[in-house]
Amino acid sequence: MYFSYTTLKNTFMTPILLLLVLFMPALQITGGQSAGVCYGRNGDNLPSDTEVIDLYKSNGIGRMRIYEPNQATLEALRGSNIELMVTILNNNLQALTDAAAATDWVQKNVQPYSADVKFKYIAVGNEVHPDAAEAQYLLPAIQNIQNAVKAANLQSQIKVSTAIDTTLLDPSFPPSDGAFSSAANSFITPIITFLGNNGAPLLVNIYPYFAYIGDPANIKLEYALFTSPGVVVQDGSNGYQNIFDAILDTHYSALEKAGAPNMVIVVSESGWPSEGSDAATNGNAGTYYSNLINHVKTGTPKRPNGAIETYLFAMFDENLKDGAEVEKHFGIFSPNKQPKYQLTFG
Repeated sequence: MYFSYTTLKNTFMTPILLLLVLFMPALQITGGQSAGVCYGRNGDNLPSDTEVIDLYKSNGIGRMRIYEPNQATLEALRGSNIELMVTILNNNLQALTDAAAATDWVQKNVQPYSADVKFKYIAVGNEVHPDAAEAQYLLPAIQNIQNAVKAANLQSQIKVSTAIDTTLLDPSFPPSDGAFSSAANSFITPIITFLGNNGAPLLVNIYPYFAYIGDPANIKLEYALFTSPGVVVQDGSNGYQNIFDAILDTHYSALEKAGAPNMVIVVSESGWPSEGSDAATNGNAGTYYSNLINHVKTGTPKRPNGAIETYLFAMFDENLKDGAEVEKHFGIFSPNKQPKYQLTFG
């Protein structure tokens, strides 16, 4: 999630015509390779890994994030030319504080495939919070995986990082005031310093959907869906027409204050569900994904030059996902491989 409800109070004073698409037919769009897709496997009705890789290739999707180093997935990726982000789950972090275990992880899950699988990132941990039990293990695990990647002579190909969510910010508005909270600062700053020293980006999961449903009185739907006809938030010389850019630039401001003004952010997840709440409709989800793919070909008001590397969440609806019903409906494809929205990548 992004802004707390209170920090957004009285932010949106200008009335905006609400554009709500109740039904969206097949979408034909052209997206650059700044956009990839996360491949989650929390379903009992999903295609085989080989079929999944074929679906990526046939749709021109050139980047993938996976959430564990599944051997069948890695085998299917051989020779595909798909750039890969592989995640190390939080429950594995403690073990990787042992350098030998980190070396073994890289030797087992990366080196045997590195000749013909295009590893790009290793995300050590996903959305670890400062008060979580795993927080104390995160930086040592990142350091040990980085050392193991270097020992394998893969450091020029693979960047080691971690994926955070947007709850580490306070203040979170306006974007230029963005900073990591006092509770998060001592946790995240040493990690940012280590990433910077190794030329790695910070990975951030950004969900305008959750920002919108958390405070619909102040966050208008069109501001979340990239459909606002004009600037909604003016922050100094920067005008924001969508909350995605505002969230991203808030993190850039926080990085500046943490001593990393040149660090790049990769958006490691972003999506919109099609079922499970009033705002979770096929029309809204299709609008969000299509506009996101087009939007990330360019930068933000704060970082206007260059594309925003972004990973859509997710490839499939996942019927075994925990949590609220919406969690099961973020897919851009149904498990039968039929597109929910005909998005054209590449």
